[in-house]
Amino acid sequence: MNQSSTPRLIAGVPSQSNALYHRIRFKAGDPAAWIGLPDGRSLLMIRDIEADRARSDARADEVRVPADHAPSCGLSGDRETATAQAVAECLRSMGHGEVVVDRSTPNIYIHHLQDAGITVRYDPGFGVAERRAKDEQELEALRTAQQDTERTMRMACELIGSAAVDAAGGLVYDGAPLTSERVRVMIDLALLELGYDNPGSIVAGGPAGADCHFSGKGQLRTGEPVIVDIYPRSKTTRYNGDCTRTVVNGEVHPDLERMHAVVVEAKAAGIASIRAGVTGESVHRATIDIIAAHGHPVGLPPADAGPEFCGMVHGTGHGVGLDVHEPPLLDFKGPELVVGDVLTVEPGLYGARFGGIRIEDMVAVTSDGCENFNRLPEGLGWA
Repeated sequence: MNQSSTPRLIAGVPSQSNALYHRIRFKAGDPAAWIGLPDGRSLLMIRDIEADRARSDARADEVRVPADHAPSCGLSGDRETATAQAVAECLRSMGHGEVVVDRSTPNIYIHHLQDAGITVRYDPGFGVAERRAKDEQELEALRTAQQDTERTMRMACELIGSAAVDAAGGLVYDGAPLTSERVRVMIDLALLELGYDNPGSIVAGGPAGADCHFSGKGQLRTGEPVIVDIYPRSKTTRYNGDCTRTVVNGEVHPDLERMHAVVVEAKAAGIASIRAGVTGESVHRATIDIIAAHGHPVGLPPADAGPEFCGMVHGTGHGVGLDVHEPPLLDFKGPELVVGDVLTVEPGLYGARFGGIRIEDMVAVTSDGCENFNRLPEGLGWA
């Protein structure tokens, strides 16, 4: 049986499964399943209490409820089990002996499909390409999320950049030490007012910032770079922003200025290389070629790396959408880019002597280049 004559299934809880939500664009907190039929029609199996709203709002040609397809043994009292039973009975009653599932569909559906004698085939690419090629509604949601992320980023960087300094060189705000933890709380509150969930920002100052994913801890200090990385999700659209800037309070050491200039140049080279048809690997190479040309290593530091190590230790970027990290990668083996891919471009340099500098923009791939959603300055001074 060829793929065109085989139904396709994505199942889960729409409020938790971004794969299912993307397909139906409908929020619900109970189990549901989307079935794409060979004739091009689609069915949505969902709890009866959600059915009328789904008929009005969901992207599906027909909405059915588990009671429409109860097996001979009856439906389970467990909602997820009942939905899986109904999906299997629906496909069996329509004469389909095979179904293709995506990477996210829970095993409970596979169990009940197989129990009904239906062959389950896994397609690792099913749904991935569709989510990568963002439509205009998605692009606008991502533009808005990035604008709000930048608004919050400006607040955080200006707060750090203009903070008072105590006698020991620590930053002070409103009479108390300005810590990574305090700045993260302020970021959380600002995003909450804008309608975003925030899983946790990075505010990492000084040498500890050499760990590119360290969230930061303790009082921030003048003269040290502070990496601020904010990646919230809109409660309304569920799409994410993702932006990084680096701020230094006070005088900037010449070596930091040089590091910063390399990162800015590398980001510009990466963005300039982006267009539909090039690979994520080629974008990464455009970025790291600049890093390497300035004498900095690429890749994780060796075990015997000394304090003078200063290199780029991660890929150039990743896709952004309903997940803040999703395909494609801008890294070695990164795939060919398509129109509508939304990507971060975020080179950085890290070393134990100073910490890290990272600058991150978000761009949308077009046929002949890309649209940069970012408007914030790239500099280290925010006072």
